[in-house]
Amino acid sequence: MSDKVKNIALSSDGSAVRILDQTRLPGEVVYLDLRTREEMYEAIKALRVRGAPAIGIFAAWGLYVLAQGYGESEFFSRLDADCGYLISCRPTAVNLARQAERMRALAHSMAGRPVPDIVAALGREAKAIHEEDIAMCRAIAEAGLSLLHPGDTVLTHCNAGPLATSEYGTGLGPLLLAAERGVEIKAYVDETRPLLQGARLTAWELMNAGVNCTLICDNMAALAMKQGRVQAVLAGCDRMAANGDAANKIGTSGAAIIARHYGVPVYILLPSSTIDLSCPTGADIPIEERDGEEIRSMWYEKPMAPAGVKCWDPAFDVTDHGLITAIVTEKGVIYPPYDVNLKKLFG
Repeated sequence: MSDKVKNIALSSDGSAVRILDQTRLPGEVVYLDLRTREEMYEAIKALRVRGAPAIGIFAAWGLYVLAQGYGESEFFSRLDADCGYLISCRPTAVNLARQAERMRALAHSMAGRPVPDIVAALGREAKAIHEEDIAMCRAIAEAGLSLLHPGDTVLTHCNAGPLATSEYGTGLGPLLLAAERGVEIKAYVDETRPLLQGARLTAWELMNAGVNCTLICDNMAALAMKQGRVQAVLAGCDRMAANGDAANKIGTSGAAIIARHYGVPVYILLPSSTIDLSCPTGADIPIEERDGEEIRSMWYEKPMAPAGVKCWDPAFDVTDHGLITAIVTEKGVIYPPYDVNLKKLFG
């Protein structure tokens, strides 16, 4: 997969983070080189780079790029400020804070060393974070594929492919791996309102990989499951609490509730970096709320709602652990009780 999608990389001279601007897909493939903290913040906030693992990788590379411009006397104060600034951008996905803090902690552990040595170490750490995610995604894809059968059709929601991670992705990993091996696994792709990550991104990735996929509106998923068209629901995750509650793109919880009603298994696929054992339950996960213009006018040629109508635009919801059939991580498939088994593997 690495030669097909490179959504995050270091520029050739190492002075910028290069991203694939996901707001321009599927119509245009545009890469941006980002050098300032303001550009990086805007890229995360505007969803030019998105997906919990991906924004963690992006933050690591971003802090490395920014650190190259710090003077010796201001090095740690600027690093701390920029780390906090980037973390403040999106509160729900735990990877952003976790990887940024990992970079900051490494730098502080080297206090007293020459600044060039610290910067070089930050570059090596960012590369390690990126490579760890690649390995985790491949392992997740393998484990997830073990739960499916040739000829199955799955329901996807939002985008949990390479665009949201490094390679293979999480929720889409089994589909992409199956396609590589010539195993037909089909997909119904929820469009995922209001940002249309399913329509714009997942459908684009699956079609490019040769996966047989059909785009549906989110509110068509219930009929698809009722008619027996779906054998499993696959979704990624932006933060998982210690009890297995899973925060993911708004609408995931609804899909899981419908799946429970019709006896369709729900699999949540995520790297261990997205599991937050310090967060007891989903009720403790902060839910980002976004600008209502995403509902009123985004993606439309003209607004499709009355001027001035109030909007509520939560970006995520939390799927109760009781609705989740199994959790898939790089360490394999995890079954209930999640509060016990997550702690055993990752505590």
